[in-house]
Amino acid sequence: MNGTPPAVTADPAAADLDELVASLVASRPSSLPPENREKLASFIRGENGELLGGIAGHTNYGWLFIAQLWVHESTRGQGLGASLLRAAEDEARRRGCRSAWLDTYSFQARPFYEAHGYRVFGELPDFPGGYRKYFLAKAL
Repeated sequence: MNGTPPAVTADPAAADLDELVASLVASRPSSLPPENREKLASFIRGENGELLGGIAGHTNYGWLFIAQLWVHESTRGQGLGASLLRAAEDEARRRGCRSAWLDTYSFQARPFYEAHGYRVFGELPDFPGGYRKYFLAKAL
């Protein structure tokens, strides 16, 4: 074996992670289009500036990825989540995205996403133990 033996760390150096990503990117097929990742976020705040809801993710390769969507418990059922989701999807379409994907847990919002046209394409059982993690996608 060449090089040093692998050592696992819970606190990798930023420079090491940057080098790893750069090496991975450099090994992509030349036929792959360039990455065009762009962050996306929207927030709803109350009268006093308190966060009532928000969505965050990014677009890349014609897809929207929703990393987080949250609405304060006191405002759920008032359409804020749908409004945030719609705003992100509209912006993704403006950026040329054709599809969207996300992941959620069995104790979270799968029915909400399905009501908005998302369909399960994969799942992890017992993640965490006793629950499931779902992967959902939607054509935009």
